[in-house]
Amino acid sequence: MRQPKIFTTLRSYDRGQFVGDLMAGITVALVALPLSLAIAIASGAEPAAGLITAVIGGGLISALGGSRVQIGGPTGAFIVVVFGVIADHGYDGLMIATFMAGCILLIAGFFRAGRLVAYIPEAVVNGFTIGIAIIIATSQIKDFLGIEVTALPADFLEKIPVLWAERGSLNPSALGIALLSLVLIVMFRRLAPRLPGMIVAVAIGSVLVAILHLPVDTIASRFGALPESLPLPSLPVLSWARVVELTPSALVIAFLAGIESLLSAMVADRMIEGHHRPNAELTAQGAANIGAAIFGGLPATGAIARTATNIKAGGKTPVAGIVHAVIVLLAILFAGPLTGHLAMPVLSALLIITAWNMSEPHKWRGYLQTPMSDRVILLLTLVLTVFLDLTIAIGTGVGLGLAFRYFRKNKTEADWTPPKR
Repeated sequence: MRQPKIFTTLRSYDRGQFVGDLMAGITVALVALPLSLAIAIASGAEPAAGLITAVIGGGLISALGGSRVQIGGPTGAFIVVVFGVIADHGYDGLMIATFMAGCILLIAGFFRAGRLVAYIPEAVVNGFTIGIAIIIATSQIKDFLGIEVTALPADFLEKIPVLWAERGSLNPSALGIALLSLVLIVMFRRLAPRLPGMIVAVAIGSVLVAILHLPVDTIASRFGALPESLPLPSLPVLSWARVVELTPSALVIAFLAGIESLLSAMVADRMIEGHHRPNAELTAQGAANIGAAIFGGLPATGAIARTATNIKAGGKTPVAGIVHAVIVLLAILFAGPLTGHLAMPVLSALLIITAWNMSEPHKWRGYLQTPMSDRVILLLTLVLTVFLDLTIAIGTGVGLGLAFRYFRKNKTEADWTPPKR
C-alpha cells in the first residue's frame, strides 16, 4: 500500500492527539535546528541548506510517508556522500544528483521495492554506518580544537596528517567550549532525557562565547548572515552528460535514503507497536528529495534519533513532523540573526556525539558473537568506507554477502534471515 499514513490517522484525529503532536513537534524542532545546521556545514554546504532540508524534506516525509511518527530531514549518514559530490561536481551537481535520487525512489516506491531492504545483510549496514561515524568524528576535529587549516582534505588518510601538522594552532577557548558542550549534552541526556538538553547545551556554549567575547568562530562570522526566507524553487539544469556523470552519486543517495528511512521506520514500529507502509515511505522519500533539490537543500531521509525523540515526546501522528517543519521555518523567518551566533566548536561537539550514537557502541560486543562471514563483511565494509569510497564499500559488502549466502544455501539458512530492525 502506498497511501500516506496521515490519511489513516486523521480519520480519528482529536484535540488530545493534536496537543501531543504539537508539543512533540516543537521538541523535535529544537533538536533538529542546530543539528541541521551542523550537518550542512560538515557536508561542505551553506548552513541554510540544512534548515531548508528540514523544512521541505521533513515536511514532505511526514505528509506523504508511511509511518505515523517518522521525522525526516538531513542526517549524518549523508555527510560523507554530500561532501564528496560537492567537492567533485559542485553544489549544482549535488542538486542534480539529489533530484535524480528522488526520481529513483519514486520509481522504487511505485514498483513496491520497500520490503527488499529486509534482505540487505545487516553487517553491511552496520559496517558502513560505523565507517561514516568515524569519518564524521574526524571531520570535526578542526572545529573542536579550533585548529586553523585553510583547506582540509576530504580524504581520511590525507586529513589526519594535515591536522597533526597544524596542531600548534590549537585554540584553548574553542577546545574549552567544545568540551563543556560535550559534557552538558551527555549530562542532560542521562539526567533529564525528557528535556531538549541538546538545544540547552548548544545555547549555553554559544552564550558563553558571546558574553566572554571568546576568540571562537560562529556561524555568522564564518558564513555570514543566514537568509531570512526560503529560496525560490528552481529546477536543476539537466543535460545528458551531467546525468551520466552523476548517476553513481544519485544511486548512492537513493540507496542511503531508502535504507535509512526504512530502518528508522522499523525501529519506530517497535517503539509504538505499529506497522509502517514501506512503499509509501519510499514514495515520500522520493518526493522529499525532489523537493529539497528544487529549493537548494540537501538529501533528506528519515532520521532515527529525531524519530525516537518524537515518540518519547508524545508524537502520535505525522502532524508532529509537519509541526516540526513549520517551527524550523519560523526560525528561518524570524530567528536568523540569533541562529548566526551559534558557535562552531559547540556544533562540532554536537556532531561528535551524533557520530558516537550512530556507531551504536552498545552493539559492538554482540558483533563478536555473529558468524565469521558477518564479521568479515562488517569489517571490510567499514574499512572500505573510511579509506576508499562509500559506493565501493556498499557494493562490495552486498556482493560478498550475496556470495556467502549462495555458498551457504545448502548448509543453513539461519544466519541469513532478514535482519530484524
